[in-house]
Amino acid sequence: MRSRTAHHDSRAIDAAVPPNTRVYAVGDIHGRSDLLAETIARIDDDARRRPVEHVVEVYLGDYIDRGPDSSGVLDLLAVRLVRRHAICLRGNHEAILERFLRQDADALYHWSKLGGLQTLASYGVVPRSRSGFETPSAIRRSLMELFPREHELFLQCLRNSFVCGDFLFVHAGIKPGVPMNLQDPEDLYWIRDEFLNSEINHGKVIVHGHTPVDHPDIRQNRINIDTGAWRTGVLTCIAIEGASVLVL
Repeated sequence: MRSRTAHHDSRAIDAAVPPNTRVYAVGDIHGRSDLLAETIARIDDDARRRPVEHVVEVYLGDYIDRGPDSSGVLDLLAVRLVRRHAICLRGNHEAILERFLRQDADALYHWSKLGGLQTLASYGVVPRSRSGFETPSAIRRSLMELFPREHELFLQCLRNSFVCGDFLFVHAGIKPGVPMNLQDPEDLYWIRDEFLNSEINHGKVIVHGHTPVDHPDIRQNRINIDTGAWRTGVLTCIAIEGASVLVL
């Protein structure tokens, strides 16, 4: 497992969070509870060594799927949400899980192509293979029976966006040129090229994940911190304080 050393990289940016405030933002986790536990320990250690009046933790979504321990990730984040008042955003993968749990068993077909079977397995739901056919409704019932109440409550607490100072935190990005109050949540979860290729000033610096990059991509109008943790073993966390963006 690769990990980043503290103070790996620091950049100044033409934006700032409020005084006496530090925001820790964490990219897409995708079932890697091991990396999340290590990142949480790094945040706690940094906050102890460099005290600041207001500490805000923001997790950018895509906690589940692909990696081996989605259930364990939600365990850790549910505790963080309660004890540290962490801001947990909804990613496209959580949106599909919620759709599957609440009303649409047929969402399983889409979900399974995005790593949903690994999430089901982390809760002890292993659909039978060719020898025994199970309907999506039966799989949904199995998951609902095993899905902890704490995880249901966690999903209910997810937000689509969060603003702090000159920064807007979302999962995937925003539709360029559209005011925040008119943004379609589907764009906040799913958008890629139209947002990624835009060089306009969005009014806020957008901190996002969703599209994996080799290294944190820090630009004047957006910051991408999805470093593909589930396959690379690198879960990126940045600390934003004043006008400084530090890769922790």
